[in-house]
Amino acid sequence: MIIDEAGTQSPRALNGATWEVVTDTVMGGLSRASLRAAIVAGRHALHLEGDVRLENGGGFVQCALDLASPGMAFDASGHAGIEVTVLGNGELYGLHLRTTANRQPWESWRQSFTATGTWQTLRLPFTGFLPHRCAGVLDLARLRRVGLVGIGRAFRADVALNRIAFYRAAPG
Repeated sequence: MIIDEAGTQSPRALNGATWEVVTDTVMGGLSRASLRAAIVAGRHALHLEGDVRLENGGGFVQCALDLASPGMAFDASGHAGIEVTVLGNGELYGLHLRTTANRQPWESWRQSFTATGTWQTLRLPFTGFLPHRCAGVLDLARLRRVGLVGIGRAFRADVALNRIAFYRAAPG
C-alpha cells in the first residue's frame, strides 16, 4: 500500500496530508532545513536539505507526514514493514514512527539506513524499529506519523524520497 509517491506540485501526500519540516528549533536548537518537490537524479522526489547542528541541545532535521486525520490512527497491522525509495549523500538517516500512544515529542520507534548517491529501494521491517524513550511494543494498529530524519550529529542532510509504502510479508 503506497503512502506517498513524489509528484511535481507540492509536498502533499496521496492521503491529502502535507509533509512538513520539523527541526530542533522547536526546542531551542539551531538546525535548519527545507523541503521541496523536485526532480532529483531523474526522478520526482521530496528533497530534504539542511544542516544538523548540535548547539543549544539540538541535533535533528525531519520531514514528517501524518498517516491519518489528526487524533486518529492508521492500522498497519496487516503489513510487514515500510519500503522507501531514497537517494542521498551517503549519510545515515532514520525512519521514525509515532503511534497514538506516544505523548512526548521525543518518543518514537526508529530504524536507521544509509542513503547512498544512487536511487535505492530499502525494506525496513517493523521488527527492526527500536523504541526511543518510549515503553511497550510498537502497536501497528495505532500508527500516527512517519518521519524521515537526519539526527544525532552535526552534518549536512541531503536526502530525496521518491516513494514510501507499506509492504506485506512474502507468502510462504
